[in-house]
Amino acid sequence: MQDHEEFNAEPLSPQFIERLNELTDEEAENRARALRSGLEDFDLEPEDLDVLDADLNWDDQPRYLPALPVLAIVGRPNVGKSALVNRILGRREAVVEDKPGVTRDRVSYKAEWNERRFTLVDTGGWEPDAKGIDLSVAIQAEIAVELADAVLFVVDAMVGATSTDERVVKMLRASGKPVILVANKIDDMRQEPEAASLWSLGLGEPFPVSAVHGRGVADLLDATMKMLPKISAVAKEEFGGPRRVALIGRPNVGKSSLLNKAVGSERAVVNDLAGTTRDPIDEQVELAGRIWRFVDTAGIRRRMHLAQGADFYASLRTAAALERAEVAVVLLDVTQPISEQDVRIIDMVLESGRALVLAFNKWDMLDDERRRYLEREIETDLSHVDWAPRVNISAKTGRHLEKLVPALEIALDSWDQRIQTGKLNAFLQELVMETPHPVRGGKQPRILFGTQASTRPPKFVLFTTGFLDPGYRRFIARRLRETYGFEGTPIEVGMRIREKRKRT
Repeated sequence: MQDHEEFNAEPLSPQFIERLNELTDEEAENRARALRSGLEDFDLEPEDLDVLDADLNWDDQPRYLPALPVLAIVGRPNVGKSALVNRILGRREAVVEDKPGVTRDRVSYKAEWNERRFTLVDTGGWEPDAKGIDLSVAIQAEIAVELADAVLFVVDAMVGATSTDERVVKMLRASGKPVILVANKIDDMRQEPEAASLWSLGLGEPFPVSAVHGRGVADLLDATMKMLPKISAVAKEEFGGPRRVALIGRPNVGKSSLLNKAVGSERAVVNDLAGTTRDPIDEQVELAGRIWRFVDTAGIRRRMHLAQGADFYASLRTAAALERAEVAVVLLDVTQPISEQDVRIIDMVLESGRALVLAFNKWDMLDDERRRYLEREIETDLSHVDWAPRVNISAKTGRHLEKLVPALEIALDSWDQRIQTGKLNAFLQELVMETPHPVRGGKQPRILFGTQASTRPPKFVLFTTGFLDPGYRRFIARRLRETYGFEGTPIEVGMRIREKRKRT
């Protein structure tokens, strides 16, 4: 059986394009109505009906899903935060070692409990600096709390409350955020009295849990869901006015230089001390006759003895900038090889659902030999974002800065784009006829109906009779791009498997 990953490299057939172009809007809508009525023979959930009703009542305005609530897990090193993260996620995602200061590549994860979805932030990677651990922990926790709707404060119940714990408690009280105190490492009932001493922290009743064994975690999550809002108050997607652009990238790629050149003044100051700049810098900028609001994440540089902590701060501020932006400009230094950190930052943009533009900075310093290596690196490391507009610039001199504007406009237009339901279902029918899903276990899943659930970013929901292979869903996404563009925006193709209603 041919793997559908191979189909990604094949261009659309002329017959496929011709059939779609010949189809009138009325014919496409008639097809969609027929498919929609066929869903009445299947068992649908209430949420399915909500999606379908929204499809019928679409008002042609850009749509986006409400921002998921954010739950931060804070606590001093080695109290079991990552173990709790893994327990909540139900998989080994965060790195766990029996020593403090272990740095994770990612600090945020999508989680779910009792059909409630939320974003989980793991505040790992703290530096056990003997001189300033209290201050370091408090600063890091404060940043995480600022970006959260609610907090799980984890304490090692077998050690008890320390002076560092008490310092973080003061910050938590000042934040005004709802907090649940988690007494971790209570592995059995005999150890539960150890949690009682944590009442002294003044955060209410401690929840005794064992993150490693899972004991008490379900009760903890039940209480957390009551405390967590359904829609985030800190990650609200507020759109209107100038389009908001996040300038992100690893340290020293030229983010501040780009902002300063665009503004025409020394607006951003880069400080050598990680963690001193608390808020991303916002600045209104005029480029090519249009007003934009740039969000800069400068102010973070790597210090060798605080490298892990600096990376953590940079990750949090990148996440904060993305929450406030509509499109991200990821700057890459062409004089340096594309790094794992560059790819990780791009992946953060994809996870955030923001539009994406790649800006290759310091282009005026590129020689022929480095150019050849760069093209190879782009092909190897950035193939998963080959749909993102690319701009070659020099932030220091301002060379080709104006080329950012058409790239931003293309990405944002794609981010706002909606495909009419009739055309989408006609596209799906033609696609399945040309390239059907492989038979799995003697059955071939069918696509019953498709709808675009939202824009910003475009998200599609397919009602199916069986599981669609991930490779086939990626194949559908690539064909959507080839047919309708979507240049510069991530797109999501989800599915809802529904069985035929039994006759009574």
